[in-house]
Amino acid sequence: MDVHLDKYDGPLDLLLDLIRRQQINVYDIPIASITAQYLEYMQRAVELDIELGSEFVFMAATLIHIKSRMLLPRDPELEKISPEEDPRRELVDRLLEHERFKNAAEMLQQKRMVEEAVWSNPRMGEFLSEDEAPALAVNLFDLVKTFQQVLERRRDRPTYEVGSETISIPEMIRYLRGVLKRLPAGKAASATDLFEQQRTQRAMICMFLAILELVKIQAIEMTQTDAFGDIGLLRTETFDQTADSEEALAAIEQDYN
Repeated sequence: MDVHLDKYDGPLDLLLDLIRRQQINVYDIPIASITAQYLEYMQRAVELDIELGSEFVFMAATLIHIKSRMLLPRDPELEKISPEEDPRRELVDRLLEHERFKNAAEMLQQKRMVEEAVWSNPRMGEFLSEDEAPALAVNLFDLVKTFQQVLERRRDRPTYEVGSETISIPEMIRYLRGVLKRLPAGKAASATDLFEQQRTQRAMICMFLAILELVKIQAIEMTQTDAFGDIGLLRTETFDQTADSEEALAAIEQDYN
């Protein structure tokens, strides 16, 4: 009998698929049921001789730990003094953040396919004047590639726990806005440097999404001096109006709350 087992890029992809297929409220995950389904998937992978990465094992341990915390009785009096945070909260935040990044990557892939179909026309040269050289086209797909390259290099380095990471996308937007404001006019910030300055993968993802948001509201533009070179982030003429707009920042913050 031919047995098919879906493949996932990582444990968060697997969890999201389990949650979305069953139309489960991500803010109220039935952790016992999801843990059982997750472990069943891992068992089937073992039976089919499919090797899963260590991150799948770590997530299994995390789910079991969360499940055990939710089963432990809580002293009602202690709860009144110091209410305990939902043990699922950190996992929920990671799932939502991963889903946003995944959706952004899929959107950029579709955008790249459309752009390739539009700009591959060989007659586009007729629209350029004789002394006009075609500019280097930088799109968000190039930014995704830069981000992926930095992530790959990060995986090869030893990692250390530096305490709880609580940074959010709105906070990263404010940080990035400050970095760009301190640069001289016409000076671009290196996207690679900005990614590599982040201490954790979570912070790197927040930086990536912060860049996307500022590009979307046309506060910054992406530049590239050489083909396949580093991507620079440059303030637009409307940077001060758009980046400092409290309405725009409030709308972004609402999206990530």
